[in-house]
Order: sequence, then structure tokens, then C-alpha cells
Amino acid sequence: MNRHWPVALFCLFTACGARAEIVRIDIQSVSPAEPVPGAVPYEIVRGMAHGELDPRHADNAIITDIGLAARNRRRKVDYAVSFQIARPVDARRTSGVLIYDVPNRGRGEVRADPAGHVRVISGWQGDIVPDGTAQGAIVPIARGRGGASITGKVLARFSNIAANTRSIPISGGIGRATLRPRPVSTDTARASLTRASWGTPGTAIAPDAWAFADCRTQAFPGTPDPAHLCLRDGFDPQAAYTLVYEGKDPLVLGIGFAATRDLVSFLRSGKADRAGRPNPAGPGIRWALGYGISQSGNFLRSFVRLGFNRDLAGRRVFDGINPDIAARQVPLNLRFGLPGGAANLFEAGSEGALWWSPYEDRARGLGTLSLMDRCTQTGTCPKVVETFGSAEFWGLRASAGLIGTDAARDVPLPATVRRYYFPSVSHGGAWGASGFLPQGAPKPDGCVLAGNPNPSAPGLRAARRALIAWVKDGTEPPPSRYPSLSAGDLVEPTSAMMGWPAIPDAPVPDGKINPFYDYDFGPAFVRADVSGVAAQQPPQVRRILPQRVPRVNADGNETAGLPSVYLEVPLGTYTGWNVQADGLGRGGGCGFSGGFIPFARTRADQLATGDPRASLEERYGSHAGFVDEVKQAVARHRQAGLLLPDEADRIIKEAEDSQVLR
Repeated sequence: MNRHWPVALFCLFTACGARAEIVRIDIQSVSPAEPVPGAVPYEIVRGMAHGELDPRHADNAIITDIGLAARNRRRKVDYAVSFQIARPVDARRTSGVLIYDVPNRGRGEVRADPAGHVRVISGWQGDIVPDGTAQGAIVPIARGRGGASITGKVLARFSNIAANTRSIPISGGIGRATLRPRPVSTDTARASLTRASWGTPGTAIAPDAWAFADCRTQAFPGTPDPAHLCLRDGFDPQAAYTLVYEGKDPLVLGIGFAATRDLVSFLRSGKADRAGRPNPAGPGIRWALGYGISQSGNFLRSFVRLGFNRDLAGRRVFDGINPDIAARQVPLNLRFGLPGGAANLFEAGSEGALWWSPYEDRARGLGTLSLMDRCTQTGTCPKVVETFGSAEFWGLRASAGLIGTDAARDVPLPATVRRYYFPSVSHGGAWGASGFLPQGAPKPDGCVLAGNPNPSAPGLRAARRALIAWVKDGTEPPPSRYPSLSAGDLVEPTSAMMGWPAIPDAPVPDGKINPFYDYDFGPAFVRADVSGVAAQQPPQVRRILPQRVPRVNADGNETAGLPSVYLEVPLGTYTGWNVQADGLGRGGGCGFSGGFIPFARTRADQLATGDPRASLEERYGSHAGFVDEVKQAVARHRQAGLLLPDEADRIIKEAEDSQVLR
């Protein structure tokens, strides 16, 4: 360890002025970081943080089932999380800013930062085991009196299963599927399995036609296995299967929120753990920011909603947060929760507060609430820069966060929140080598249209730079830019209302939006907080709530928000939706993938097909004309502070190297 990192003397947290309940830091390795242009030498610290929680503390009592977890000799509840920290080798080169990147389904790595920021990730998802390849958390099982198993209804849903499959693991979530709780009994008469085609009610499968078993190497009824599902006649790729069974031994997953609170608080304020091991983030941390993308952004929204941005000493944890492409809450503080889900049928997460300022949710009868209710009461709200794009309207029900559950009026933003919308992008935008692709990006798996090559990363980087300046220097970010009802930007998700052009042989947006169901999970489910016990499985659907999407121009492209340079100098129609090519939901939306419909190259090509959109030739004349348009758009973005200098140079080079009108 470098001599510039001082070793603190032993101290208890109360004596050191910190109240974070991190009791032990185990450093597993310290290694040089890969060099990053513009960054000073960095090192990567990997380890485990061990903490404990007082279940009687008011700030911990909100954790579902915390009172049913085993306690240590101090009457506290133990947990552990993995972490990585990237820090300058010379602590004097630290900027004073700690940036915490919330891992997405255990994924994430830290690296050197040219600005000198300390970068941190840590596990929070208790159904992911920290194994060296994933950031995870070790949390206790909730148990009843005398250590008895707690049981309850568990739902697992499976779709788009490969042909000729007879056995599948009982898992849930996307990206990194996690095993669902074990059944109390493998007697199929005590569970239910239904099969449904797209848009049809499910039909029950007889108990003797399936088993809790593995049939990969042995024919039905296979080898008994409570973690696998075997179907005698095999699974239909065109159908969805819903399994409901009595599960046991729920993990106290909500501890993940408290673990993040206490670790970040310790890293920014603590001197050493109880054995005198020094704070691995080092001295000099003055500001902390949280970044989260998609599921991780949902985590930050719930983190604030549940009051975890106040540490146990009453201080603010994150001074600023950036939830990116996140429109829901994460169903973590829920018995038998599925935090790795993604707004699929019967999954929790869109219930409760979805907006930053108070809004009366009349449609669902929830009264007036907001994501910032608790932090407002304690004076611990972070500054927020919220970023998202088109795919979140189509796949993640983002409409409600802007115009409520009745889609009747704009919900205003508080002064401490900025919202930047990236129009006509896929989920997270494109990440290819270039966005100037005349035929689009590679076709997403299972989709009809080419991939949407429009990136949102340049805008996201500029937004995050603005958030840091806001927190650190008090520099106000640019005004929010996003679609609204009052501006006439948001309309019903139909071709007619959107102004969708009649492009020959192209699909239309009708029927591509993910429905917004108002679920009833039972009386023990705390809807406002997406917490408690979801005992009713599958949930009853009370109603389908209205949604709105952005209007498009004559090219089929959105205009509200912060269009990228690529969208201002378009090569085609960029959509936040795509079309399912086969399997369950054929013809409907294709997950969170956006699409691309190229312009004709020449005027003659356009006339031959009857395409109402102008050709590339008509728009730009030549390759040089196209590059000139890109340079002008880049200059506008630079002047408005929407593009960093290195991004500007890279985009111009992309245009020069592109095959547009070559």
C-alpha cells in the first residue's frame, strides 16, 4: 500500500464521529489499474465489507423481515458485500469526489478516472453470490419462531424457450438469472403450472404432466430436483409458462439498501474499521455521487424513496445521483422479491411513487406521494440528474413518471432535479464503433428491424459532468429538456396520434408498448414503497393504466428533449421500439430494443419505393455535404454545453470515416 495512504489508529465509529455500521473491511487484493489517458496512476482495491444492522433502529425498521433475521451476540443482524475501489496511488491527487456506480445484476468494474475521482462499486443484490466474477451480497434468511421456515407464494414465469426443451431451471430475472426460492414440497398437486399463448388466458397443465425435476439426462419424470422444472411433452417456444408454488426461506433482500448506505457513509466519513484497518477510499472525500443504469437506476430511486439517503448519523449519503434509463423502483425490499426483473408480466416495480415531486395518484388510490417524501422530511435529498430515452417509454412505462398514472397532466420537477431526455434511442443508446451507419446497427436478437445506431452516451457524459459541477461547485446545470403534455409532445402510442409516416413495407408503432398494469399483490404488499409481502400470486390486474409516447416528425423521428448529433443529421428513422420476429409475442414489441429504417440513398430510389421521407442525396448532396452538416451540429452542441470536447472530435471523425454517400 502506498506511503501516501495514512494508517489510522484504532477507533470505534462513535468515537471517530461516524455511525456507519461497517465493522470489518477485508482487503483481498490491491493491484495497479489499467492506464487511462489523462488519468494519474490508479490502483484497484478488492475486498469484502462486513456490517451489522440494529433491527430496532428506526432507519432500519423499514427493511422487510429485518426483525425475522438471526442476530449476533450484540443483537445485530450481520451481512457482507463485495466491493471494488479505484483510487489514485498518490492520495494527494484525489479530487475529493467519490462516485459510486451501482452494479447492474452484479456486473461492473472500476477503472482509473481522468478527473481524479475515487470510483466505487459494491454488491447489494442478496440473490447474487459474490464469487469473484460478480458483485453480490450475503444476507440472512428470514425465519419464524424457533427457526422455523417462513413460507409464501412464489411466482416464476418462463417464455421464448428453445424448441425441444423439456427441462429448465426455476430462475427469474434477465441478464443474470437467479434461482428462485426452493419449494416447500415437490408435490405438483400443491403447485400450479399454466400455459398461455400471446394475448390468451392461461390453461392449467395437469399435475402429472410436469415435475420438479431435471430431465436433461433422464426422461420424464426425470431426476427429482427442486431447482428445475420438467414438462413431459416439452415446452412450446410460442407459449409462456407461469409456475406458482409455496416457497420457503426468503432472503432479507432489503438489507442491500442499508449495506450501500453504510458502506458509502463509511468510505466518505470513516477513519477505520473496528480492528483499526484504514478506510480503503482514503482521506479527503468531500462529496459522494451515485450513478445507476437501468436496474441500478431503479435501485437509486428506491434508495431515496425508502429514506436510505440519510445515514445513521443523520447525514446525507449521496450529494447527487444520476438514475439513467430507469423508470421504476427496484423490487428488492420484498419478501421473495425478484430484483433482477425488468417490467415483465406479473413483476412488481412500477407500483408506488414514480415521480420526484408530490403527485396525487387518484387512478390507483394511493394519495399524494413522491420519491422524495422521506428525504424532504430529514433534509437529506440529493441533487438529481435524471436521464432516459425513447425505449423507456415503450418498454419501461416511463410515461407515468412525467404525467402520472392518469396521463392527464404534467408532474412538475422540484428545483433540485434536472431531467434530460434522449429522443429516438434504444435502451441505453447504441454502443457501436460508429453511429453513422446508413443501414443501421446489427439486428437485435429476435427482432425484425435493424438495430438503432443512435447513441445516448455523449449526452449522458455531459449530463454527469454537469451533476458533478452542481454538487461540487454549485454550478446550475442547463434547464431540463423532456417531452410534456403542455407542449403537445406526448400522445397516445398509435401511428395516427404520433404522426407516423407511411413508410412502405415498414412496421408501425401500434401495439408495441409494454402495458402498464395496476396489480393487486394482496393486503400485505406496501404499494407506495414496493415493499412488504406480495402474497397474491399471480397478482390480480385491476386495470390497464394509460400511457403516452413522444410525437414524431415527418421522418418518424422524435424531436423533444436533447437530440444527439446523429439524430440532427439523420440517416433514417430511429425508433425506441422494435418488432418481435418469432416466439411469444410475435409482431409485438421486441423487449427494450430500438429499431432503424434507413432513408433511400438517392431520389430515384425514394421515388421507386414510394418512401415519403427525403433521400440522403436530397438532404446532403454528397459525403462532404453530410460531413459539413455534422460539423455544424457538433458546434451547436458544444456551444450549448451538451457535448464534451473529446466527444466532438470523435463524432466529426466518425462522419469523415463513414460510408454515407460514398
